[in-house]
Amino acid sequence: MQIIKKVLIKQVVTEKSKAKMHDDFYHHKMRLEQECQQLRFEQRKLQHKTSASKQDIARRFQQEIKHRKDKIKLIDFKIEQLDLLENNSEIVEKEVDALVEVRVGQQWDELMKETAIVIKDGVVIRIDE
Repeated sequence: MQIIKKVLIKQVVTEKSKAKMHDDFYHHKMRLEQECQQLRFEQRKLQHKTSASKQDIARRFQQEIKHRKDKIKLIDFKIEQLDLLENNSEIVEKEVDALVEVRVGQQWDELMKETAIVIKDGVVIRIDE
């Protein structure tokens, strides 16, 4: 029988990986800022066009804009934290699912131990089981 188990993907911080993460954060932030501008534009367009309550329209759009601005603040915080990281430290990048074979007689605790795949500059350097 097979089961699904969570496996951590860890990244070893290097100058190259820091630059890539910084670039990814920057692009995500720019996309969110563009979405905010687009929402403001759509809000103005809708308020001039429709007979619906201007307060309701403004409230809905402001809620969406606030949601994106909160994400932008989180990205700014992540960028600050990224700048503080030292090279060769390990950070958890994400979590993936893995299929694990389960057989009668196996030690359950051993099977369910935390597993991690460690990556450095896009290359798997270690698998911790």
